[in-house]
Amino acid sequence: MTAPIRVLIADDHPLFCDGLATLLTDGPGTELAGAATTGTEAVDLARETRPDVVLMDLHMPGMNGIEATRRIAAGCPHAAVLVIIFSAQPATRMLACFTAAAPSPPFPQLTGREREVLDLLAQGRANLAIATRLSLSPKTVRNHVSSILAKLQVTDRAQAIIQARDAGLGQVSRT
Repeated sequence: MTAPIRVLIADDHPLFCDGLATLLTDGPGTELAGAATTGTEAVDLARETRPDVVLMDLHMPGMNGIEATRRIAAGCPHAAVLVIIFSAQPATRMLACFTAAAPSPPFPQLTGREREVLDLLAQGRANLAIATRLSLSPKTVRNHVSSILAKLQVTDRAQAIIQARDAGLGQVSRT
């Protein structure tokens, strides 16, 4: 088992700092080495904790992020420290990416296989083509289609296809 990557966060925005700290402590393979709210505190904590990575805000009270980074690099010449410097806009976007809820798949009442069948239906494929594509028997595909119609509470394939396309299914990939 490899040692976790130890990360020091240096940012004066408590919400961002707390959110990132939570992600680091919850995520596998990472460990929070510390959190600093000023450039001077970041330098002291880096010398004390010897992190693998320092996430540094550019605009820190007192000593700015660039000067703090210089001092961290000078004070830890043998440490393999990767310093990532960021400003407010990228930090806000990064936090939004980490905290955004994963989108739920369309039609949660369907099984994964039924969603695959529905996606292929929405692409205009016939049962035999779906069976071939998914390595299923035509009877199994018919059973899936019947189940999809019942779960979506529609009376025919056309209505199911309309719902599927409205939900973004049926897009033929160009790859």
